[in-house]
Amino acid sequence: MQHFSERLLKKRLVVVFLLFLILLFVVIVRLFYVQVVSHEQLYDKAIESWTRELPLEPKRGTIYDRNGKPIVLNESAPSLFIIPKQIEDRDHTAAELSDILKMPLKKAGEFVSRKGSIEKLHPEGRKLSYDQVRALEGAALPGVYIADDYKRSYPHGRMLSHVLGFIGVDNRGLSGLELLYDQQLYGTQGAEGLFTDAKGKEMEKAGSYHKDPAHGMDLHLTIDLDVQNVLERELTNAQEKYEADQILAIAMNPKTGEILGMASRPDFDPANYQKFSPDIYNRVLPIWRTYEPGSTFKIITLAAALEEGLVDLENESFYDSGHVEVGGAHLHCWQREGHGSQTFLEVVQNSCNPGFIELGNRLGKDRLLSYIHDFGFGQKTGIDLTGEASGILFKPENMGPVEQATTAFGQGVSVTPIQQAAAVSAVINGGSLPTPTITKKWTDPETGETVKEVPVKMKKKVISEDVSAEMREALESVVAQGTGRGAFAEGYRVGGKTGTAQKVENGQYMKDSYIVSFIGFAPSDDPEILVYLAVDHPKNTIQFGGVVAAPIVGNIIEESLNVMGVEKRKDQIEKEIRWTDPPEVKVPDVTGKTKSELLEMHLPVKLDIKGEGKKVIRQSPEPGTVISEGGTLRIFIGQ
Repeated sequence: MQHFSERLLKKRLVVVFLLFLILLFVVIVRLFYVQVVSHEQLYDKAIESWTRELPLEPKRGTIYDRNGKPIVLNESAPSLFIIPKQIEDRDHTAAELSDILKMPLKKAGEFVSRKGSIEKLHPEGRKLSYDQVRALEGAALPGVYIADDYKRSYPHGRMLSHVLGFIGVDNRGLSGLELLYDQQLYGTQGAEGLFTDAKGKEMEKAGSYHKDPAHGMDLHLTIDLDVQNVLERELTNAQEKYEADQILAIAMNPKTGEILGMASRPDFDPANYQKFSPDIYNRVLPIWRTYEPGSTFKIITLAAALEEGLVDLENESFYDSGHVEVGGAHLHCWQREGHGSQTFLEVVQNSCNPGFIELGNRLGKDRLLSYIHDFGFGQKTGIDLTGEASGILFKPENMGPVEQATTAFGQGVSVTPIQQAAAVSAVINGGSLPTPTITKKWTDPETGETVKEVPVKMKKKVISEDVSAEMREALESVVAQGTGRGAFAEGYRVGGKTGTAQKVENGQYMKDSYIVSFIGFAPSDDPEILVYLAVDHPKNTIQFGGVVAAPIVGNIIEESLNVMGVEKRKDQIEKEIRWTDPPEVKVPDVTGKTKSELLEMHLPVKLDIKGEGKKVIRQSPEPGTVISEGGTLRIFIGQ
C-alpha cells in the first residue's frame, strides 16, 4: 500500500514538472514573440499611446505675378491645442480661454472637458492674433499649447479675388487657384511631439521630437500686376459711373494665350469671403458667364469669309437698305435707315448686320459652323481655372436660314468671354488658336529654382498669316474710322470691334437691357495685348458698345502698353472726326506742379489724383496726348 502511494506521488510530481516545463516553454515562446517577433509593432503602439503630437502647419506656397511681384503671402497666425488630461483646473482654464479668445464661457467649458488625447478648437482657437498669443503665454495654462500656423495675406486687397480663390481655416484650398493647385501649394504637415503617461502627465525624461513641415511650392502666374492694376481701376470707375449689373474684363497676350489680367464686378475680399454671397465668390465671370456676343462675333464670320476667298474688302460693294428678309423674317441693321452703298471694309467699320448676313450666306451653314468650331466655340478653352462653361451653338439640323443669318452677326448663339478672347487672338496672331493659361511656373520655396515650367499651347492653325494680317488692318480701321473710335489711343495702333447684345431672360429678349462689349488689341501690326470687356446693363447712358465699352478698353490698352514699356509711334491711321464726337484737348505737361496749381489751371478734363506729397511726379496720359474733353487725366503726387 505504501509502495503504491509513493508511485502515485512520483507520477504526480512528474505531471506537475511536465506542466511546469510546458508553461515555462509557453512563457519563453511568448517572451520571444513579444521581444523579438512583435517588438517593433508593440513598440510603435506603446510610443503611439505615449505620444501627443502638436501639428505644425506648412507655409502655403507664395503666389507671384509673371515679374516676381507677390500677390498672395503668408502671415504667422498660431493655433491653440489642448491635452485635456493635463488641465489641472478646468473652470479656471475655461474662464481664461473665454476671456482671451472672446468666446462663450459655456463653449470654453465644453472644450476643456473633452476626452480626446489632443483637441483643437474651431474656429476661435485658429489663426490667433499677436495679442492673443501673448495673453495665452502670460496665462501659462497647463495643458494648453500654441503651435505654428499661418494665414493668407493679400497685399493688394480684393485684386484678382475670383482667380485666386481662398482657403479654409484648415489651410486647404476651397476655390480658385487655391483649390485647383491645393496639393502643390499646401506642402506636408510637420509635428512637435512630446511623451505623456497614462494620466496625461508629460514624461520629462522621455524627451521630445520635432518634424519640420515641408512648405508648399511657390506659384508664378502669367498675370502682370501692373496690367491687373489698370484693369481693376477701370472696372471700379466704370461700375461707379454706369451702375452695371456686372462688368468683366480679360487682358491676354494674343501670341501665347497667357492671361495678363482678369477681373470682374462684383468682387469680394478673399480674406473675409464668408461675408459675401456664394453667387459672387464661386463664379469666375470671364470663364463662367455665357451670353450672346453681338457684333464682336462678326470678327469670326469675316475671318472665315476672307480665308475662303469669298469677299474683297476694298473693291467689292454692298448696299444696305436697313433690313433684309431671310426665311420670311425681317432682320434689321442697328442703324434702321441703313448705311446705303458701301465697300465691305465699310461694312466692317459700320458693323452692318445685313452685310454680315451676306457673308454668312456666301459661307453657307456647314462652312460657317466649321469655322466657328475651329475657333473654339461650343467647347471649353482648357484654361487652368475651375468652373469654365462651354457655351451653346445651334446644332446643324436645327439651323435654318434665319439661324444661319443671326449667327453670322452674333445673335442666337451663347459664348463665354474667354472663348472670344482666345478666338480673336487666333485671328490676329497669325492664325493659331491658343489655349489660355494663367499659370507660368512652379519654384522651390527654399532655393527659388524652377521646378516646373508651364508650356504655351497652340491647338490648331485656323486661318493663314495673310488673312490674319488683313484682319488686323480691317479691325484697326474700325477703331480709327468706324464704330470703335472710342478706343482710339494716340500713339498706339489699336484694332478692335464693338458688340451690343440684347439680354435674354426665360427665352425672351429683355426690353432696354443690353450687354455692351468691346474687344481690342495693340499694336495692330504686332499685337502685344488683347483686351475684352463687357458691361451688363449700364445705366444712365446709351447702351452701345462703342459708347460705353470702347473708351474703357482704349484706356486699358493705352496704360497697359505704357507700363509694359511699348513705345508710342506716329504711323497709326488718322482718326476720323465726326460732329457727334466730343471736343478733344491736348494734355499739358503738369509734372512738378502743386495740387493747388493744378486745380487753378481749370483743365477741361476729370482729374484722378493719387498719392501723397506736394508735387506731381507722374501723369497719364503723357503730355501731348489728345483725349476727349471731359476725359480723365490721372495724376500721381509724391515727394
